Amino acid sequence: MSQPRSGRSRRSLALAVPVVLSLTASLGFLPSAASAADSTARAADATNLSYVVNTRLDHRTIAAVKKAIPVAGGTVVIAYEKIGVIVVHSSAPDFAQKIRQVRGVQSAGATRTSALTPAGTTDEGAVQVLSAAQAAKVAKTSAATPDSEPLEADQWDLRAIGADQAARINPGSRKVTVAVIDTGVDDTHPDIAPNFSAAQSANCDGGVPNTAPGAWRPYTADDYHGTHVAGEIAAARNGIGVAGVAPGVKVSAINVTDRSNGLFYPESVVCAFVFAADHGVEITNNSYYVDPWLYNCMDDPDQRAIVDSVNRAQQYAQRKGTLSLASAGNSNDDLDSDAIVDDSSPDDSTAVERTVDPHECFDVPTQLPGVVTVSATGVNNLKSYYSSYGKGVIDVAAPGGDRLYQIPDTPSKNGRILSTLPNGAYGFLQGTSMASPHAAGVAALLKSTHPKASPAQLQALLKVQANATSCPASYDQDGDGTQDAVCEGGTRVNGFYGFGIVNALRAVK
Repeated sequence: MSQPRSGRSRRSLALAVPVVLSLTASLGFLPSAASAADSTARAADATNLSYVVNTRLDHRTIAAVKKAIPVAGGTVVIAYEKIGVIVVHSSAPDFAQKIRQVRGVQSAGATRTSALTPAGTTDEGAVQVLSAAQAAKVAKTSAATPDSEPLEADQWDLRAIGADQAARINPGSRKVTVAVIDTGVDDTHPDIAPNFSAAQSANCDGGVPNTAPGAWRPYTADDYHGTHVAGEIAAARNGIGVAGVAPGVKVSAINVTDRSNGLFYPESVVCAFVFAADHGVEITNNSYYVDPWLYNCMDDPDQRAIVDSVNRAQQYAQRKGTLSLASAGNSNDDLDSDAIVDDSSPDDSTAVERTVDPHECFDVPTQLPGVVTVSATGVNNLKSYYSSYGKGVIDVAAPGGDRLYQIPDTPSKNGRILSTLPNGAYGFLQGTSMASPHAAGVAALLKSTHPKASPAQLQALLKVQANATSCPASYDQDGDGTQDAVCEGGTRVNGFYGFGIVNALRAVK
């Protein structure tokens, strides 16, 4: 699998209007070739699948399509009329073909290839929990530094981007919220509770927001990913555990994982972007890719519909003032290459190896226009061995950890990222999943410093404050004489680091 799972789960100033419109427009005019999910549905008449139906935005069209859905054999789950996205369940094998013929439907397709039952994140490898003995050792070292949190000596990542110094100047504003769209967040954790915003939290599993108290929490302790991400962004400086990049801002949780398999299905992500936008969230962090396809190809009607629906939702969030950041992925793929081999999709049934063009098959949401794409670095400010990259695709880089080739001189000598885990625990993870929240934390500091900045302006500021980082002279990480990845570009902008490695200290000055 290209992007390994954790626990139950796995894995340009792009806001320019012409780019956004060209992507949106292209969705409506591609041929409707048969797709893998269509074939799956035809093979099993009783298979109950979830679909997204994307329509023109006028109310008359939406009303007409909603009436046509039951005629075609479907049931409306929820209609996001502001963006023209309708979530539908149907066991009719020809539902997609029928609904695509309805006037006003611009794209429609199945969001999964396996039946509905009563995850993908972008971390690399399993979590390593910090033991009590290790924590005591780290705390002893941390105590030598004034104003440090007990476990901060192991947080090389904060020092790498000046976040420890930035906190003394401006830890971030309580008026700024970062929503963690992920596996849920344990808001009872003592490092997260002081900064948690329940009013901006929900569970979006299935595409319908559930705001019942605690609905946003992880289903099990193994769903630790979102809690780790939340701590990286905004763990409080309260004399307990660790510190976040922006310890003064608020953090919320939007759980988008399927309860039965931990996957991040499109309808749940659509719900999350709309919910965040409608609840005044300034920044979202997206350390995952939308299942079941690692790359969604525009010549497939199901995958095209997935791109269309999620893109509509994240564009809606942009228009409402929300900046979204996303992880680049852990496949060490060149996202600007002519071809990538994907042997992990679909990940909810039987994967089939295929070769895709990343200019026509998109990793969602990270490759959508306006979303900040983040690659990962280690303690030596070198691209992490697993991090995907690509000239013109990566916007900025941030610490994501590297357990193999970049080992810090810290008490635990652990090259990964230390952060919060459910039930008051702490642990190490690495991945572009960890890089994106570092960049989101810096974006939150920038929003705190420039409260009137629009998402486009905030993205520009994020690039301007980054430390320009040149391509390495050699990237032969394992010393076998072969380059493990090729960095293209100059000092200011290149495929490994984009505009550079984010800098929290610059963000608050």
